[in-house]
Amino acid sequence: MAGHRIYKLAFSDLYPNYTHKAERKGRTTAEVDEIICWLTGYSQAQLDELIEPGNPVNLEEFFRDAPKMNIARSQITGTICGVKLAEIEDPLMLEIRYLDKLIDELAKGKAMEKILRTLPTPA
Repeated sequence: MAGHRIYKLAFSDLYPNYTHKAERKGRTTAEVDEIICWLTGYSQAQLDELIEPGNPVNLEEFFRDAPKMNIARSQITGTICGVKLAEIEDPLMLEIRYLDKLIDELAKGKAMEKILRTLPTPA
């Protein structure tokens, strides 16, 4: 089965959209990077390489090759682009939408401590 065409978009081409959205709302590129690194486990150096203009790594490869997807991402809930995250069945699309949701929260002024979720600690 063919994947969605967004899967083949180069992450380096999509990254400026994330940063522009955040910067228009007074947030920083560093905050966008922190979110991406938190979600995927990439180091800043690895991310810098991936966002270099012309880097061909697409979204599918970006998420597939992520060093360690943050387990706390399961705490990300809500709606993105009119679709509830809980209703997204395609695992790759869910990862993409998690990132979209986090960037939206950043642009809406949510505090980084709230954006970067943590798992509840057992009592």
